[in-house]
Amino acid sequence: MTFQEGGNFGGGRVRKGGGGGKVAVGGGAVGLLALVIYMFTGVDLSGMTGGAAQDPGAQPSETVGACTVEQANTDRECRYSATLDSLDTFWGATIPAAGGQFSQPVAYSFTDAISTGCGNASSSTGPFYCPPDAAIYVDVSFFDQLEQLGAQDGPLAQQYVIAHEYGHHLQQITGVMDSADRQGSGADSDSVRVELQADCYAGMWAGNAATTVDPETGVAYLEPITQQQLQNALGAAAAVGDDNIQEQSAGGVNPDSWTHGSSEQRQRWFTTGYEQGSLAACDTFATDQL
Repeated sequence: MTFQEGGNFGGGRVRKGGGGGKVAVGGGAVGLLALVIYMFTGVDLSGMTGGAAQDPGAQPSETVGACTVEQANTDRECRYSATLDSLDTFWGATIPAAGGQFSQPVAYSFTDAISTGCGNASSSTGPFYCPPDAAIYVDVSFFDQLEQLGAQDGPLAQQYVIAHEYGHHLQQITGVMDSADRQGSGADSDSVRVELQADCYAGMWAGNAATTVDPETGVAYLEPITQQQLQNALGAAAAVGDDNIQEQSAGGVNPDSWTHGSSEQRQRWFTTGYEQGSLAACDTFATDQL
């Protein structure tokens, strides 16, 4: 989605860090394999696949500064920061209106590697949410891997990833993370339900993003979604489906090992949030039809 002229992107929302030891694996099949293993098991094997696992990276000591509208539309870190502004405003109104207590997640942008409350992470792990930190971690170079997974990179594809991780924070503050059994796997497991709900929350935000107004400027953050942008977001959702990743990494599909949901499920639940736009519609724990 395109940020509108007149928006306010004052910066300071995203903390910057990392860049210590070269733990990250580059692109290509090895980097993709490390990402796949992390997504299925939570085990980071980047140190075993080419790079030496050294220092986990410098801790964040600065933030992404103020960005112009042009930078928010072209620079990945500025887009990350500006997208968080929109997410903060939307969910800061939506959660309290539903009777919940809202707090913003912390957000980090890192390069190569970083130390977190969930352990040391590298670029090959992809974007993730760490509950103990109540924080989103993104190395924006991950977006290059979307095309390796069969998606077309684009603004809304990147924003979908950020909005999905933000969805995990909503699950943390509403108690879903604590109540769900996230250790299991399978097409109808709680692990999959958690991920599909975060996809639905991302769709909710996207469906309302063009009418979410910056309270400081009175201007909507984003222009209406184009059909091409929507297809890019759906393509990103399909690219990170368990079946697509299994096909690319192993040449076969095993639903019993799924932890995130199939490409079709991830697209469908994003679309549910986008079209229906309610927390009730995103209750993946209340349905047998995942």
